[in-house]
Amino acid sequence: MVTTVQDSSAHVVRGPATTAPPPTARRRKGPASRRHDTWVAWLLVAPAVLGFGVFFAYPMLRGVYLSFTEFHILTPPVWTGLQNVQELIDDGRFWHSLGVTAYFVVLSVVLGVGVSLVTAVVLHRLGVGTTVRGLMILPFLISGVVTALVWTWMLDPQLGIVNQLITWIFGEPVMFFGSGGWAVPTLAALNVWKSMGYNAVLIFAGLQTIPASIYEAGRIDGASEWQMFRSLTLPLLRPILVMVVILNVISATQVFDIVQVSTKGGPADASLVLQMYIYDKAFGQFDFGYAATMSLALFLLLVTVTFTQLRMARAGESDTN
Repeated sequence: MVTTVQDSSAHVVRGPATTAPPPTARRRKGPASRRHDTWVAWLLVAPAVLGFGVFFAYPMLRGVYLSFTEFHILTPPVWTGLQNVQELIDDGRFWHSLGVTAYFVVLSVVLGVGVSLVTAVVLHRLGVGTTVRGLMILPFLISGVVTALVWTWMLDPQLGIVNQLITWIFGEPVMFFGSGGWAVPTLAALNVWKSMGYNAVLIFAGLQTIPASIYEAGRIDGASEWQMFRSLTLPLLRPILVMVVILNVISATQVFDIVQVSTKGGPADASLVLQMYIYDKAFGQFDFGYAATMSLALFLLLVTVTFTQLRMARAGESDTN
């Protein structure tokens, strides 16, 4: 007898299907909430906007207006149109001060960037720590007035320690600030000493962004240190170097404090930079209208030089790609 066994399948009784509740819809901010956020945003940026307007926008616009007037403080400004511009073109002392400024800028930028670049490369190869880099930046933190005072005492032809050493070696002192040929190079050397550490730290930061594999590939190909520096380091540092050059050009063009303390534009206007001439016109002769015209000319010159450097050096491009 054959017995047939039938498997009874177990039926699982499931309850009613439960669906997950729909995600809570994001509450959209109404017009009142958006207006509240706008007022909060304006309240937060108000100090910066107020400072920009009071200390930058208004003085700049006021200076542009005064550059077309004759203004001597005690009398209201009188509109003269382009008379100050014509006077500027015919002013031989202005062009002399502009030439002295250009000479100072070239010396400061070439020497400063060169020394800073070499220093940064050496520090990068030696792998120095943050303590050494912090000590290097100390001269940059010193006031320009203090820098000029200290170096004026050190370079004094009679009592200065530097000139005492020069006299002991060569037999006679050097008139660093009292000679027409030495005044501008000495001022440029002071400017380089003050800014070299800051520039070196900037370049050092740029060197750290260069991949080490690039130098390893260069060594495998048999490149020397000089070849890697010329063909790898300099092209890869182009954006940083352009920024450092532009910052140095702007800073050197606006130099005033070290010149005012050390030479006051002398001897015989040998170190009369443009900022000193503007200061003399404004606060020495109280010709604020003409001083504003020279300031506007200096501003336009700096804008032109900066944009020209950016275009020629292709500051936004790098050879890392």
